[in-house]
Amino acid sequence: MAAIDVKPKSQCKYDIVSLGEIMIRLDPGPERIHTTRHFRAWEGGGEYNVARGLKRCFGKTAAVVTAIVDNPVGRLLEDLMYQGGISMEYVKWVPYDGIGRKVRVGLNFTERGFGVRAAVGCSDRANSAASQLKKGDIDWEKIFGEDGVRWFHTGGIFAGLSQTTPEVIIEAVTAAKRHGTIVSYDLNFRNSLWKDIGGQQKAKEVNRAIAPYVDVMLGNEEDFTAALGFEVKGLDEDYSKLDPTNFKKMITAAVNKFPNFRAVATTLRNAQTASINDWGAVLYADGQFYDATLRMGLEIYDRVGGGDSFASGLIYALLEGKSGADAVNYGAAHGALAMTTPGDTTTASLREVEKVIQGGAARVDR
Repeated sequence: MAAIDVKPKSQCKYDIVSLGEIMIRLDPGPERIHTTRHFRAWEGGGEYNVARGLKRCFGKTAAVVTAIVDNPVGRLLEDLMYQGGISMEYVKWVPYDGIGRKVRVGLNFTERGFGVRAAVGCSDRANSAASQLKKGDIDWEKIFGEDGVRWFHTGGIFAGLSQTTPEVIIEAVTAAKRHGTIVSYDLNFRNSLWKDIGGQQKAKEVNRAIAPYVDVMLGNEEDFTAALGFEVKGLDEDYSKLDPTNFKKMITAAVNKFPNFRAVATTLRNAQTASINDWGAVLYADGQFYDATLRMGLEIYDRVGGGDSFASGLIYALLEGKSGADAVNYGAAHGALAMTTPGDTTTASLREVEKVIQGGAARVDR
């Protein structure tokens, strides 16, 4: 597997550009979706969260490619995104039809869970502006050829939104590869996205068509099985103990099938309860495996976005030319920190990430 050779910053306007839908998350806090009378609004999206993390935590230049309806709800989403600090110059604003019959902003209702009560997510996102993006809507030649991008990130959530979004991804990654931009892809399998359009079989078909264009493939054990079809005997039994052995078998199978993968990373999670998880990660790069520090009994405040923050920490380290061992630990530490605060997106700093990597205690910092 070839080494990851990232374009120099001097040749690029952005360190990272992500492609995906950005939704408004309506968070009931400690209450339930079906009984609460109050929601807090956040912005979030699997692909967006990665770019935002690289900007806010790691100080990288970042932009997002998406589509948003031009109405007050869309402008609320814009206002939430301003806090994330990423460029919106590649956002396509879509005219509003008056009632959302043709186009709208996707909504994501998510309750956090606690103890034996698992977290619950309920998406209301059909006919969103981003889901209606199609080939030819975005000037990829300007983004990758004229402006220049070091790293491009997208994923399986965007791929599952409609019949046209996989075509947009392939158009984008083809342009990215043509201009020497590294491509990462998070499988992010969501049964709710695929169950009405062909289920796992359709997810495998779509993701296997995209995989040959990917340099860095990301996901967890369910993602690699459901979205790429790599089933490893004994994985379920070992998963409960966070034994990485069978995960490594799965990664090896993926690399053998797709030799274009320069790196493959998977998070390891065992949910003792909704609020106590065991957490780790494995990275395959440079022909060898690297294991992150296992964090047993990690206390979880809000688990949504942990995998996205793992991805942004990993990508940061690879952009900086750090070793595989460092990269997987930057990812795992950032993911762990992201799950200690509410919302989909990170509030951590680089200093906090490095403190966790070094084994720093959680005493008051003053």
